[in-house]
Amino acid sequence: MRRRAAQGGGIVKFRPRAPEEPEINLIPFIDVLLVILIFLMLTTTYNKFTELQLTLPTASADAQRDRPREIIVAVGSDGRTTVNKEPLAGGGVDAIAQALKAAAQPDSTLIISADAQAPYQSVVSVMEAARRVGLAHMTFAAQSGGR
Repeated sequence: MRRRAAQGGGIVKFRPRAPEEPEINLIPFIDVLLVILIFLMLTTTYNKFTELQLTLPTASADAQRDRPREIIVAVGSDGRTTVNKEPLAGGGVDAIAQALKAAAQPDSTLIISADAQAPYQSVVSVMEAARRVGLAHMTFAAQSGGR
């Protein structure tokens, strides 16, 4: 009998272990979220939006305009052109340029008042004549939608 125990023929009994339940370790997750939160706080720019209180000027229709440096060019629906209420005999670019040159002063502003049905070419001719004369300040007149 002693011989068997010495040869390792004995039976060893292990106690069965209880199965381990899986657990989620939240500490690394919280560490990552904390790093992301710190990164976002450091890289975010905070803007304070302010509102400007403006009081805009009002225009009166009764006020008389006295601007001698304005050149008003009117283009009718049939393509006829007037410069400062003086009709032009020819509607070509050269005739318009001569009239603009006669009416121009230093720092003059050209106001183009064209009819809605005016030919596109007539308006382009006025703009080309203004370029030839050297009028750099140019604007288009428009009427309000209430009329």
